[in-house]
Amino acid sequence: MSVVGFDLGFQSCYVAAARAGGIETLTNDYSDRCTPSFVSFGSQNRSIGAAAKSQVVTNCKNTVQGFKQFHGRDFSDHYVQSAKSKLVYSLAQMPSGAAGIKVMYLEEEKVFSIEQVTGMLLTKLKQTAESALKKPVADCVISVPSYFTDVERRSVMDAAQIAGLNCLRLMNETSAVTLAYGIYKQDLPAPEEKPRVVVFVDVGHSGYQVTVCAFNKGKLKILATACDPELGGKDFDDILVNHFCEEFKKKYKLDVRSKPRALVRLYQECEKLKKLMSANSSDLPLNIECFMNDIDVSAKLNRGQFEEMCAGLLAKVEGPLRSIMEQAKLKKEDIYAVEIVGGASRIPSIKERVSKFFGKELSTTLNADEAVARGCALQCAILSPAFKVREFSITDVVPYSISLKWNSAAEEGLSDCEVFPKNHAAPFSKMLTFFRNEPFSLEAYYSNPKELPYPNTSIGQFLIQNVAPQASGESAKVKVKVRVNVHGVFSVSSASLIEVVKTTEGEEPMETDQTVKEEENKMQVDHEDQKSQAVENKDKKSDAEEMETTAEDTKEKTNDQPPQAKKPKVKTKTVELPIHSSLHRQLSSDVLNMFVENEGKMIMQDKLEKERNDAKNNVEEYVYDMRDKLHGALEKFVNEADRDAFSLKLEETENWLYEDGEDQKKQVYINKLAELTKLGQPIYERYMEAEERPKAFEELGRQMQQYMKIIEAYKAKDEQYCHLDELEVTRVDNLVNAAMVWMNSKMNQQNNQDLSLEPVVKVQEIQAKTKELYSACNPVVSKPKPKAEPPKEEKTENGPVNGQEGTENQPCNEEKATTAGTEPPTAENKLPEMDID
Repeated sequence: MSVVGFDLGFQSCYVAAARAGGIETLTNDYSDRCTPSFVSFGSQNRSIGAAAKSQVVTNCKNTVQGFKQFHGRDFSDHYVQSAKSKLVYSLAQMPSGAAGIKVMYLEEEKVFSIEQVTGMLLTKLKQTAESALKKPVADCVISVPSYFTDVERRSVMDAAQIAGLNCLRLMNETSAVTLAYGIYKQDLPAPEEKPRVVVFVDVGHSGYQVTVCAFNKGKLKILATACDPELGGKDFDDILVNHFCEEFKKKYKLDVRSKPRALVRLYQECEKLKKLMSANSSDLPLNIECFMNDIDVSAKLNRGQFEEMCAGLLAKVEGPLRSIMEQAKLKKEDIYAVEIVGGASRIPSIKERVSKFFGKELSTTLNADEAVARGCALQCAILSPAFKVREFSITDVVPYSISLKWNSAAEEGLSDCEVFPKNHAAPFSKMLTFFRNEPFSLEAYYSNPKELPYPNTSIGQFLIQNVAPQASGESAKVKVKVRVNVHGVFSVSSASLIEVVKTTEGEEPMETDQTVKEEENKMQVDHEDQKSQAVENKDKKSDAEEMETTAEDTKEKTNDQPPQAKKPKVKTKTVELPIHSSLHRQLSSDVLNMFVENEGKMIMQDKLEKERNDAKNNVEEYVYDMRDKLHGALEKFVNEADRDAFSLKLEETENWLYEDGEDQKKQVYINKLAELTKLGQPIYERYMEAEERPKAFEELGRQMQQYMKIIEAYKAKDEQYCHLDELEVTRVDNLVNAAMVWMNSKMNQQNNQDLSLEPVVKVQEIQAKTKELYSACNPVVSKPKPKAEPPKEEKTENGPVNGQEGTENQPCNEEKATTAGTEPPTAENKLPEMDID
């Protein structure tokens, strides 16, 4: 199981994975930890990440960025229409009414949904993880801003499905940061002690999020969150761009917004200038060459002027800080520390305001850019059975209050009830009880539109089907379970009909007619706050959703049991009811499957285009490489006529590559390379032969020298070789002499041969001769000495004892004479008497 966390950022993305040594931030194919959130569409393929960002100027209308802000939004949405004017690329309306992105892809005009484009980016991040981990990646945790609504969260989950990812949890960015901070802390208070309260301030490129969290040993609980989606790095960039657009209009008479390419370049330079101003308070220049109409532009700005221009934005910093303190009912002295993360958190004036509000120094123990990805990877590791992680439970919150409304027959109108107030613990389930005679629907919506950064408050409608009155004519009792799951998404997870079955006469009904009338069309909400806390504290690696459901089912069964006295009289039967969900801006399964199929086709197209480009690059590389070598290392190995002809062929190929060969099929490039190789390979082989031949001759000579030394030692009656057979040694001597004659002959012939001609002898032949000589001679010269059999022990009065004077101590020639029987034994050379078997 893969354990991967994706920080799906507005401007840049990070991928972190759990490994044996801990959490590691992975690098992409550019050896960079940061992958830009850019997708570029071309006539042949897509480019994603760093490759797409490099085309933002040259292919500006087909290179998209910042699309995360349009998740789940209609094209007619006021937010989409206002953002549309700041974009270089075009937005269009999808058939469903959602916002889409219009680009030229494969030389056709295409409109891609936001889910598709995010799916493309996730595909790239998935490939980055697979390349680093050397295994397939499917299970993951993906971050989303804490202020995302249901429809936006479902949109991101659809994008993950398009990319072939199984999202185990959509995690709030601030929650991921709190987990990355708390899980490594060894000095947290014990569970029964007062918790440690820490505030986390995340100022990203697209938004500003603040959360306050209570830590105890082994657990964290989010107390409150607040946000401002219109206070982020991009908003500071917009102010700088507007300032310089006005300045260049007055100074150079240039309308920057009329030229998309110029506008993109200005955004790039303003972003660089913003970062420089974070580190320098002096005047800083902004210079752009050939900006528009071949005009060079220049300007100056310092941090003080920048802060004056951004005074309106900076004034919004304190609002969310004050909001979380009020929501959590905390005082400033209750705060243990203030952690700040996010790319835009480096702006000095933001840090000053946050520090001043809390009256304490800011803490930066977390990596400002990578904390979210690392927290997501930790959450994935907790959910994975493959990793053993320190016990740590996470209790998140519902960001906006959620209510239900339904038709009330008794009151002849709509009834409603708030089921999840703002900052309610999540994930969480509640059981609701209705009394109905027929199918009914529940509509979920956000109660407070003012706090919602989304124009539509509707979440969806849920139709409870197959509801019928009881046999006695009484209204049926229906229990409905509603929940906010681990992704922060609301749903009606189940509905069940409680049937009462009477078993004996004269029994009392479970609920009287009077009770039914009083409770008709009313809802009972089983609050489970205390139970949920107990469940969340126990939660380690198992799915929180499953644990909560189990606990609730237990409670439900307990509540539904009649008193002990009625057990023999009344039975209840639970029947599951089907639920038809109609969610706002939900993709149908057919559309989602079509998007998945299209993504697969685009991945294959990218792969084919990469192979085509590789084949083209191979031709280009061969042309440049051989052209240089023909007048360098290979010059001596080709005659002048062939060199001129080959050089001409290389030049023709180079010209072809930039003209007719600019856009050819893969096989055309393969054939072109084979044509060039046919001319160049013989030259290169002669060069390699000349390089390797001396080494091969040297190895052969070294081996012959070794054998000659052994032969000389044998002839000198060296004790080490005296056991060798004379005939075999003579044969080795002859083989060595023959090999030497062959080697000298070939060397002389080759030395007299022109290097531009085919070699007289090839390295392969020399190596074969070396191997042949080794096979014939080595068994002879490495033959081990025979071991002499020790004589049997025999005691003699006058002779040597136990054969102490053996053949090993005698000279080599005496031993041979004795054993061969060429000379009768004498008094001097007589062997001791032995019994011979």
